[in-house]
Amino acid sequence: MADDHHKVIPAAHVQQLLDALSVRGYRILGPTVRDGGVVWDTIRRVADLPVGWRDHQEPGRYRLEQTGSKDIFGVVHGPQSLKPFAFTPREPLVQIERSKDGFTTRSTLPPSEKVAVIGARACDLAGLAIQDQIFLQGEYQDPYYATRREGLFIIAVNCTRALQTCFCASMDTGPCVKNGSDLTLTEVDDQLLIEAGSESGSDLLSALSLSPASQGLTREAAARGDACAQSQVRRLDRTRLPQALHEAHEHPRWDDVAARCLACGNCTMVCPTCFCHKVEETPDLTRQNSEHARLWDSCFTQEHGYIHGKNIRPMIKDRYRMWLTHKLASWIDQFGTSGCVGCGRCITWCPVGIDLTEEVSALLKSSEQRSTSSRPQEAPGR
Repeated sequence: MADDHHKVIPAAHVQQLLDALSVRGYRILGPTVRDGGVVWDTIRRVADLPVGWRDHQEPGRYRLEQTGSKDIFGVVHGPQSLKPFAFTPREPLVQIERSKDGFTTRSTLPPSEKVAVIGARACDLAGLAIQDQIFLQGEYQDPYYATRREGLFIIAVNCTRALQTCFCASMDTGPCVKNGSDLTLTEVDDQLLIEAGSESGSDLLSALSLSPASQGLTREAAARGDACAQSQVRRLDRTRLPQALHEAHEHPRWDDVAARCLACGNCTMVCPTCFCHKVEETPDLTRQNSEHARLWDSCFTQEHGYIHGKNIRPMIKDRYRMWLTHKLASWIDQFGTSGCVGCGRCITWCPVGIDLTEEVSALLKSSEQRSTSSRPQEAPGR
């Protein structure tokens, strides 16, 4: 029997999908191999994707190998999430021009562009959903983010292989896509199961005239997703968050991690949800024109903690504690969800291999021990 909800496209025909996007005016971005890593770049052919490549990630270690297989999406992810496509690393906000009568200002909204991203993972979509909540919900919508976000068409890929640093299953953000994509692919040997997740995705899917997937293929795809979740060797215990992390403010573990942390900011740069930024003024040589721009920043930098001439987080201990507590505790208080999606990028791209799941486990274990020791003891029976 056929499954009308899912379609199937042979791996050899994926170029048809790319061509259909091009006809509709999309600039297509996908994972590409460059300088020993995988980065998003413009693609036109399936051959531009990392066909046959596979990534290996461990704390502080990232390696690619060419397996010789025909797998199109064998690489899980590189250092970049979907964040840069909507919250760009550098965003000009206002142009300021001096005149004899004073100053004139002109906002610099980005031009609208149709961008299709192929190869996003479930954790990336979960991260983008958090970014949407921060920049688009509430009374004040960010027009720069909104303009870039509106043009995104996202083709996600369900994970059937977990990395050593993945823990999305414990965060309920993967390894399979739940929502947020326009199309979702699952690679099963030489076939790709394809499912629409939006009206735009359904329109594109109908134009491809694909055959319905067999129930056997659908079951096999689901089984591989389940196996991927079960294979993850890392997890994060959320049962006592956020309170237990708030209670660990004076824990000696913060000194331990500070002795290892370089405060380089890598974890915040690769994180799909971190949104710290700063603004800068850049005048031209004539000092008649200036640009007011927003740039990514990190709470690990010295400058980020300065308020009115005083650094409120002068030590690395203060900065790491603030980052982790915000990510997994006060973020929940602010937005009703964790700020971590379990992608494991912060573990892989930390030069010294600091493992967020290991740090949280140590903090919670000690908190549990203190909680147990503080309970009143029952009087012995008579």
